[in-house]
Order: sequence, then C-alpha cells, then structure tokens
Amino acid sequence: MTQRFIPDFSGASVLADGRWRRFLRPAPLPGEASRLSAETPWVRWPLALLLALGTGPVLASAFPALGWWPLTFVGVIMIVLAVIGRGFWAATGLGILAGVGFYLTLVSWTALYLGPVPWLALSVLEGIIFGLGAGFIAVVARRIPRVFSPRIAWVLTPLAIATVWITREEVAGNWPYGGFAWGRLILAHAESPFGTLVSWVGFTGTSFVLALLPVVFLYLWRSGIAHRPARALLPALIVAALLAVPLAQTEQIGTSRIAAVQGNGPAGYFDKREPGDVLQSQLKASLPLLDKRPDMVVWPENGSDLNPMLDPRASQALNSLGQLLDAPIITGTITQRDGNYYNTSLMWEAGQGPLDGYDKVRPIPFGEYVPDRSFWEPLAPDLIGLIGRDYTPGTRDNVFDVRGTIAAISICFDIVDDNLLREGVERGAQVILAQTNNADFGKTAENEQQLAIARLRALETGRALVNISTVGTSQTVDANGHTLAEIAPYKPGYMIADVPLYRGITPGVSWGQTLQIILGWSGAMMIAGALIFGTRRRTRPSATRVPPLD
Repeated sequence: MTQRFIPDFSGASVLADGRWRRFLRPAPLPGEASRLSAETPWVRWPLALLLALGTGPVLASAFPALGWWPLTFVGVIMIVLAVIGRGFWAATGLGILAGVGFYLTLVSWTALYLGPVPWLALSVLEGIIFGLGAGFIAVVARRIPRVFSPRIAWVLTPLAIATVWITREEVAGNWPYGGFAWGRLILAHAESPFGTLVSWVGFTGTSFVLALLPVVFLYLWRSGIAHRPARALLPALIVAALLAVPLAQTEQIGTSRIAAVQGNGPAGYFDKREPGDVLQSQLKASLPLLDKRPDMVVWPENGSDLNPMLDPRASQALNSLGQLLDAPIITGTITQRDGNYYNTSLMWEAGQGPLDGYDKVRPIPFGEYVPDRSFWEPLAPDLIGLIGRDYTPGTRDNVFDVRGTIAAISICFDIVDDNLLREGVERGAQVILAQTNNADFGKTAENEQQLAIARLRALETGRALVNISTVGTSQTVDANGHTLAEIAPYKPGYMIADVPLYRGITPGVSWGQTLQIILGWSGAMMIAGALIFGTRRRTRPSATRVPPLD
C-alpha cells in the first residue's frame, strides 16, 4: 500500500500542531490521496480572505515611494496560496479583493484633483482584470495535474501560473482603450538586482521571472523542502545566477552636453495662471545656462503653454533663448492641425523654428481624451465635462536628429509602452529624452513611480535617459541606471551633464517584443488547454500526490 505524502510544516510547532493547523492544512476531499491535492484548497477560507485582503497593500509597498521591492515576491505568494485548489469563481472573487486593494493603494494619486470617482473606477476595473487572472491561475493549477503525470505537473504548474500572470499583465496593459500598464511586477525593481534582467529579456520577460520565482518557492516549500534542504540547492543556484546577471552592454560613442530645465511653473490642470506663465517659468529657470555651453536644452511636456508655431510671443522667446545658448530647445506644447489637437514635442532652432516634431502616441483616456464620450458623459457629466478637448494619437516617428545626436522622445505615459522606445532605438537613437508634466499629481508617489519606469527603460535599451518634469522628479541617468544629475523636486532649476551616447541593440530590445508575444499567447493557450483537457481527473491515485523530487 502506497503511503500518503503529507509534508510537515515545521520550522514552527505552532504550524504543525497548533490551532492554526486547521487553516493551513484543510482536510482532503473524499477519495483524495493528499492534502496537497490540486483539488483541495491549500488554506481554509478565513486565512484565504486575509491573504487576499493583505495582498494589495503588500504588493503596492514594493513600488515607489516605499520601494520595498522584495515584497513583490511576498505578494505573489499570498494571492497564489489563497487561490490554489479553489474553483474559478471563488478564486476570482479573492483576486478581485486583492486587485482592488492593490490599485487603490498604488494609484491613489489619481484622486488628487479629480476626486474619488476616477480613482475608484480605475481601481475596480483593474481589480476585476486582476481577479480574472487569479481565477485562471486557480484553473491551471487545478487542472494541469489531471492531464500530466505528477512529476511533469509539478514542474509545469509553476510555469503555467507565471505565464498566466504575465498574460493578465499584458491584457491590463493594452485593454480597454490602450490599457493601463502601471503595476507590472518589473516596475517595482528599478533599484533591485533583478532590474538588470530587462536588458536581456525586456519588461515582460523579467516580470515572468519575478512571478515564477515565488511560485516555485511556494511549491518547494509545500513539498516538504524544509526537511530536505539539499533539494533547494539547484533553485538557490538559479536565483544566485539571476542576481549575478550583468547588464547587456552597448557601445559608447561619445557624449553630448545636455541641459534640462524644470520651471516649476503653474502647469497643473487646475492651477491658476495667465497664458504664458508656464513659458515664463521655463525661461527664467533657463537663464543660468547662458555660460554652460550646452549642446541641447530639454524642456518638459507642456514646457510652453503657448504654441510657438502660432503665438509670436512664444516663438520670439524660444528664438532669443536659443540664440543666446547657441543650442536647440526641445520643448513640449499643444499643437493643432486640421482641427485636431496633439500633445507635441518640438525641436526648435533659433531663427529656423521647429525642425522636427513628435506627437504623443498614447494620450491618456479620460485624461487627455474621452473615448466614447457620448456614452460616458451622461454617467458623469461634471467630470467628463472637465476634459474640454480630445487629443489625437500621433503617427510621427519619435526620433529627433539634434545637430547630429539622435534622440528618442517619450512624452509622459509613453514611457510605459514597451514598443515606442524599442522603435526609437532601432531607428538609431543614441539617447532618450523623457518629457513629462507631473504637476497634476502633486507631491505624490506618481512622480517617483514614473521615474522608476524611466530608469528601467535606460537599463533595457542600453541608453542614457534624461527625465525632465515641469515640477519633478527630474533626473539624468546613464545606461547603468546611475544618476548623473538631478533637480530638487518642486523647485525651479536645471541640470546639465555630459551624457554618454550609445549605439547597439540589447537583447531586451531585439527580441523582447517576440518574448512578450510568446508569453502572452502561451498563457492564453494554457488557460484554453486547461479548460478543454483538464475536465476529468486522472484515475491513478498517485496523480493527486505531490511527487518526491529525488
């Protein structure tokens, strides 16, 4: 007669023999061979609810401003532990609790000016997507052991869970209305040793690794590895190898003396100002650069609240400043063509005007335009009415030739789009200029979260990056993510540095998109396969046991 495998949780006798045992080790279902059966929840309902409710704040604490990145692993373990062994709807409900709590905490800055309704709506929508992801994680974890032998299922299930996690991130980052990519696991790791992986496998590939590691740890722990530490040797070596992965290197080909100016003007949506006030703030903060001899000067998104192509005051100001500095000025402004509005970055040469321009490809839904306005406006007329004009997505390429220096341009939330900066680098960009206007978010974590994404883009592309905001946080970082220059937040000022220029393509750029597609579709295929082929249990008793690893 085959003896059942029931791992001992010890390490702490309270878990093995105390009153919490009934929560951590539910009784097996009738006819099941193990308490670790894929058909049996790994924790009882009271603890599952606590884990789901705690997942959101724990995961959010991994991101700036707190930046406790190891908590990404804890958060993944918490929600996976809560849903394994449960049905789709039960797991989805737990996932929604976790997801709503996560986004309510992470993006609380969205409520600063527009109030709680957009914040709640965004958090609930993203929480539902998070919950569906948790539900499908439960499905694949429950049904893979029905299809495969125990040894294969033990290896395949953590891979499937991590892949489904990535598919959920991809869905949330692209749907609806272009999606909301905030909250991906990788975005908490700008300062962690795992951040270097983006230069090899891109954002999606690194998120996959970050989801896989805690799930593998959970399965190893549940299999009784605490009593056989030798079994942890190979996983420990793999983690050590990942931590030791160096950045993929690109070739430095020179430097460019780049200045960036943070005017700290009244650039917020509801700030009281007169036309030209933001422009005047930028001009005043630029004057100390007159003896610095920069090769280019970068202003932020909306750095000129007057369109210099239409307003002679703005064009005269840019011409005068550019002539004094003997440098082109890259500034953000709002342009209008053929009845459409664009959030535009212009490269302005004194006496010549705009030599190039880039229109923001990803205007923010319900921030810079209202999709399906006729449907949404009756539901919240006061809020929708605040967005008086709709910006049109741009179609121009995002590369400027700035007197021989090729720069990729990113405007605000463009920075979360995996493809835009890849395209810029593939077009020959030697440096990245990330312009943003964070004034609407005040002194919140949004500024630091966006800077963290920008730092990761520098690591991914092997390019130095100038992140310049109207109010902060503004920094110049090199291709290794090290800060070269910065401006104090919420104060006018400038930063200037001899910024390294690079050429060459990192693996994260060259095949990161391919890996992104493969992982996204693999998760969808695993879900479909689990639904189609995992409807019946394997008849052999051993199929429901956690297999020995030796």
